[in-house]
Amino acid sequence: MAHDGLRFGVFLAPFHRAGDNPTLSLHRDLELVQWLDHLGYDEAWIGEHHSAGWETIASPEIFIGVAADRTKTIMLGSGVTSLPYHHPLMVAQRFVQLDHMTRGRTMLGVGPGALVSDAYMMGIDADSQRRRMDESLGAIVALLAGKDPVTMKTDWFELREARLHLKPWTKGGFPIAVASVTTPAGWLAAGKHGCGVLSIGAGVPGGPAKLADSWAMAEAEAAKYGRVMNRDNWRLVINMHCAEDDEQALQDVRYGERKETVEYFSNTLGRPPMRSEDPLREGLESGTTLVGSPDTVAGGIERMLAHTKGGAGAVLFRSHEWANREQTLRSYELFARWVMPRFQGSTESTIGSRDWCSENRAGIFGPAMGALKKAFVDAGQDVPDMMRMRLHTGETETV
Repeated sequence: MAHDGLRFGVFLAPFHRAGDNPTLSLHRDLELVQWLDHLGYDEAWIGEHHSAGWETIASPEIFIGVAADRTKTIMLGSGVTSLPYHHPLMVAQRFVQLDHMTRGRTMLGVGPGALVSDAYMMGIDADSQRRRMDESLGAIVALLAGKDPVTMKTDWFELREARLHLKPWTKGGFPIAVASVTTPAGWLAAGKHGCGVLSIGAGVPGGPAKLADSWAMAEAEAAKYGRVMNRDNWRLVINMHCAEDDEQALQDVRYGERKETVEYFSNTLGRPPMRSEDPLREGLESGTTLVGSPDTVAGGIERMLAHTKGGAGAVLFRSHEWANREQTLRSYELFARWVMPRFQGSTESTIGSRDWCSENRAGIFGPAMGALKKAFVDAGQDVPDMMRMRLHTGETETV
């Protein structure tokens, strides 16, 4: 299966153990994005959370602003902005400003809010969050389109002849993607409003099997509103750690992954729906977690893409600290060197040139031996013994 042009990136919630120095962890996240930019990764999506002690970035926009100044080419998005927490005019204004300040490297990811504890502190009922996301996203899309002033009133925000005083810098508008974990709400909202999808549910057991049907559902919803879904705007979020061999990769992550599962997802959040008691084992078995050598990881991505029945535009790795700092940075480097090219076609020409020379070396390099012999003879010198032996035996691989 060919996937030339597949993009790769990171979904940076982030996840840092409670008790870790929060100032250092924020700067470590910035350094990671700089490293990914250096390695040629395409995208980084930055989370918004306000409680529970682990996912410590409260403002993706502030992080993006700093990261944009320290990077060159990587696209930077919110992963995600929790729309029920904000007035839609403010969200649209902030991201249009970022679009200008980054000259087109900004993306907007949206969702209803991942942590119930965040919504609780703001007095937002959990059963209203998805509705609020849909209402806000509709307002944001209308504001960004800029065709007419937007007047809209709901039970939690109002717009009166609202308009943006800056148009997006990006021609046609910057990318917008809706997060989807377990429910159909994200898929339906993406189809309705013509947005991309962040398939966070691809990284949980059972998630890959639902991908094709979920995409078909989004396409059907888009058709109701005269829109068309674009697979290039579909991003799959999975877990990954790469090392030189499978045994080393598993050894790198066992302790840290268990700490995250027990201390955060079990003891702090009470193990949210779809989160298993042993996600590493189940993830490895189901293919939603890829831990191993470059060959193992590449094979896992191929199998994940096959579940989409048509492909996706990008694969994002959920940023974690299962391994230590050096092993984590090494993982992203190994992937960039030995896996990324397989899906982007960037080494086809070098491998093709190598194969051509190898297959035709007798005809190409053979005559050079005679030319080198003539050069010695013309200079009145003896042909070196090594060259004479190769001429005699017919060896032509090395001149």
